[in-house]
Amino acid sequence: MSHPTFRLQRASRSPLIPLWAWVRRNVRIVTALMMREVITRFGREGLGFAWLIGEPLIFTFGVMTLWSITKPSYEHGIRLAPFVMTGYLAIILIRHFISYLTVALQSNIGLLYHRQVAPLHIISSRIMMEFAGATTAYMIVYIVLFVIGQVSLPYNYLLLYYGWCLLGFLSAGFAMILTGLSIRYEFVERLTGLIGYLMIPLSGAFAMVAWFPASVQKYYLMIPFVHCIEMTREAIFGEFVTTYYSLSYPLLWAILLNVIGLLLIATSRDHLESE
Repeated sequence: MSHPTFRLQRASRSPLIPLWAWVRRNVRIVTALMMREVITRFGREGLGFAWLIGEPLIFTFGVMTLWSITKPSYEHGIRLAPFVMTGYLAIILIRHFISYLTVALQSNIGLLYHRQVAPLHIISSRIMMEFAGATTAYMIVYIVLFVIGQVSLPYNYLLLYYGWCLLGFLSAGFAMILTGLSIRYEFVERLTGLIGYLMIPLSGAFAMVAWFPASVQKYYLMIPFVHCIEMTREAIFGEFVTTYYSLSYPLLWAILLNVIGLLLIATSRDHLESE
């Protein structure tokens, strides 16, 4: 009597499993690099990671105090302290991205000898660290100003989140392009400090579009960073200020800059090894 033959079939592996494993592996690498960067930059003793938040806090409150002594309480009808908060923390975010990303690969070139570490891992860890530090500082300054009655709750939370996150996205793409170019051309690295200073007037951190003549406004709004800061100010000050911005224009710029920046970073290993 013949017996039926049973054939064992291997269960098909879901394509999501290798994708999830890839995501977990890269998250572990970036997290480890972030912890290493904190220890390298701030040390194991003392406040450690708190300095990532404390540094922008100290500078922001310092500028607020100085401006409060030398300037009137209101600037074009806006309270001075929240105006400084929306501008100075934005410029800190932009300049920190530029200054810390452009030297990230050269200062960590030894890590690239590990097969699992890629240039994008190093850049991603720096981006996440700086954005987390600046965002936390923004929240703390806002809470302090709210407690002492200098600012009210945001009039538009979604616009505030969108403007701030878009500023980070835009700044990251811009900084990655400078990073990729500085690896290839030494003179670009020497210009990054100057570019960081130029972003102070060009970003809209300490001036609003409405303060300029109509003939200048259209040219000023060509700078995508201006739109992001205008969004955050409308979200915080509401109808008390006149703002000019586009929701899509800086987003398109951010996508373009990040695509170019990622391509420059992804192809930078050969240039680093040849140095």
